Amino acid sequence: MSKTSQQNTTTDVSGVSVIHTQAHSSGLQQVPQLVPVSPGGGGKAVPPSKQGKKNSFVDRNSDEYRQRRERNNMAVKKSRLKSKQKAQDTLQRVNQLKEENERLEAKIKLLTKELSVLKDLFLEHAHNFADNVQPAGTETTTANPENSGQ
Repeated sequence: MSKTSQQNTTTDVSGVSVIHTQAHSSGLQQVPQLVPVSPGGGGKAVPPSKQGKKNSFVDRNSDEYRQRRERNNMAVKKSRLKSKQKAQDTLQRVNQLKEENERLEAKIKLLTKELSVLKDLFLEHAHNFADNVQPAGTETTTANPENSGQ
C-alpha cells in the first residue's frame, strides 16, 4: 500500500495561511491546520475585537470620537463612584460590627460576674444546709419526761 498525500496552501485575508492535507490511501480526512504567514512565525493571535482597530486611524476631532470619549468618561466616573460607595458601605458595616462586638463583650463580662455571684451564693447556701442537716442514724435522743416514766 502506498500512502500519498496532497497539500494545498491558501492565504486568508487576515494573514493566516491554511494548509489542507488529504491522505489518499488511509481513507481518513485530516483537519486543516492554521499556520501564520509572518516570517517570524509563532506570533500572538489577535482577538477579533482588536483586528479591525489595529490599522485604523482615529480622528480625535470627529463627533463619533468625542461621543465615545464622553460615554467612556461617564462610565469611568460611575464605576469610581460605585467603588467608593462600596468602600464606604463596607467601612460603615465594619464600624457597626465593632460596636456590636464591644456591646456583646460587655454583656459577657456582666453575665460572667453575675454567674460568679450566683455560684458563690449557691455554694454558701449548700454549705450551710449541709452543716444543719445531720446524717441519718446519728440522731440524738432526748429524754422526754412524759414518756420516760411509763
